[in-house]
Amino acid sequence: MPTRPLPNNGRRRALVEAMSTIEAFSRQVLRRPLRAYQLEPARAIVESVLRGEGLLFAVMMPRQAGKNETSAQIEAMLLNLYRRKGGYLVKAAPTFRPQALNSLQRLESLLESSALGAPQREEGYILRVGRARAVFLSGAPGANVVGATANILLEGDEAQDLDAEVWNKAFRPMAASTNATTVLWGTAWTRTTLLAQTIRALRHLEAQDGRRRVFIIPWERVAAEVPAYGTYVRGEIARLGREHPLIRTQYLLEEIEAESGMFPPATRRLMEGTHPRQHAPRPGGRYALLVDVAGGAEEGTFFRGEALRAAQPRKDSTALTVVEIVPTAGLPRYHVVDRAAWTGAPQEELCGALVRLAEHWGAERLIIDATGLGAPLAHALARYLGGRVRPFTFTAPSKSALGWAFLGLCNAGRFRDHAPEPEPAKDGTRAQFWREVAAAEFEVLDGPQRLMRWGVSDPALHDDFLMSAALCALLEEEAAGPAQPSLVIEAGDPLQGA
Repeated sequence: MPTRPLPNNGRRRALVEAMSTIEAFSRQVLRRPLRAYQLEPARAIVESVLRGEGLLFAVMMPRQAGKNETSAQIEAMLLNLYRRKGGYLVKAAPTFRPQALNSLQRLESLLESSALGAPQREEGYILRVGRARAVFLSGAPGANVVGATANILLEGDEAQDLDAEVWNKAFRPMAASTNATTVLWGTAWTRTTLLAQTIRALRHLEAQDGRRRVFIIPWERVAAEVPAYGTYVRGEIARLGREHPLIRTQYLLEEIEAESGMFPPATRRLMEGTHPRQHAPRPGGRYALLVDVAGGAEEGTFFRGEALRAAQPRKDSTALTVVEIVPTAGLPRYHVVDRAAWTGAPQEELCGALVRLAEHWGAERLIIDATGLGAPLAHALARYLGGRVRPFTFTAPSKSALGWAFLGLCNAGRFRDHAPEPEPAKDGTRAQFWREVAAAEFEVLDGPQRLMRWGVSDPALHDDFLMSAALCALLEEEAAGPAQPSLVIEAGDPLQGA
C-alpha cells in the first residue's frame, strides 16, 4: 500500500527529528544507520555539543569496528546543524597523509551520497557546508596548526599515537574560548599514551558525578551485531595468538608494556614442541632452511650444537634452523627439527655446506639473511639452488615486520621447537636458542607505523638462532600471502554494508 504524504506539520516534525537526533539523522538523512554500539558514544557527544556542556570524551573501538564511520556521521550532523550559524570543527590525526586525509575523504564521501549533497573543499584540508567548516590537521610534531579555533567540536583521531605535548600545547587550547566538546578516538596501546592518560582522568570524573565519558566497546559487542566481524576477529586471534601485542591492543583493547620481555612464559610454553630432533628428512616431509649470517669473520669451526656458546660465548655465528612445514586443517605449523652453526667459516665453506644441507633435506626454500656480508653468500647460493633461495635484508622496517609476524606464529602455537635431547651434552644449540629467547626484549617506537626494535640486549649473548628461527615468518607469507595490514594500518570499514 503506497505511503501517504505527511501533512505539512508532520513533515516538519519528521524533519526536525531527523536534524536533532543522531539516530534519525543517520537513518533518514545519511541513509546509513549506525549500530547500537556506535550510537552510545554518538548520542553522548552530540548531546554535549548541542547543550554547550563542553565535555571531554574518550572512545575506544576495536580495529575496523566502525570508529571512523561513527566519527564521520557525527561530523556530518554537526556541519548541517551549524550550516547557517557557522563555526569550526577541528580534527587532528597523527599524520596528515594518509590519516587526516582519509578522514576528510570519508566525510566528503558520506555527505556526497546523502540527501545533503557534496560539501565544498577549501585549501585541500577543509570541508565547508554552508558557513560551517571541518578542518583536518596533522598532529605530528612540527606541524603548523596554531590559530585554528574549534568552536563546534575538537577531535583527536588515533589518539594513542598523538604526541601528548603537541596535543596539549597546539590543539587543546582550540576549544578553550568556546568550551567546545572534545573527543579522543582510538584503540589501546601503552599506559603512557595520550588516550590512556585521558581515560584514567575521565574515570576519576565519572566516579565523582556519574556522567559517562569513556566508551570502550569490546569486540564481542560488535560481533553480537555483526557475526561476520566475530568470525574475522576469531580468525585473527587464531592466526596471531591471544597474547600477541597487536591482538591485545587492537582487538582486546588491553594496554601493554612499551618495553618488556618479548617472549613471556605463556608464549614460551606455546613454543615448546614434543616432536624429536631429526638429522634427516622423513618420507613426505616438507622442509626449509633458515640462515642468519654472522656479521664478521672469526676463527672457529662448524658446530652441530654441542657446546658452541660454552666455548665461544661472545662470538657472532652463522646460524641455521631447519624447519618442517607441517600442514594442518587450518594454517600450517613450523616445527624445528635441527640446527647448526658456523663460527668464522669462510664464505666458500659456508656456501658448500648449505648447498649440501639443502639437498640433504630436500629443502623447498632456503631463506637467508642477505644483509652486509650475507649478500654475496646469498648470491652464490642462488647460483646452485636457483629459485629455492630467498634473500632477506634486515632494515628497521623489515626487521620490525619480521618480529611482529614471528610473534604471531609463536603466540598462536604454530612455531614449535623440537623436544630436548635425551643426552643434555648433545642439546647445545637448543639450549642456546632458549637462552636467546629468554633474553629477548622489544621496544615499540612511537607513531602509527608501530616499528618494533627487538633482539637480545645481553652483551654476553648474540641472537643468531633467534633471528634464524624468526625467518620462518617469511614462509608464512608464501603460504598465505602477505600478512593482513589491518592490525597496524587503518583500512576500509569491513562493516559497511554488513
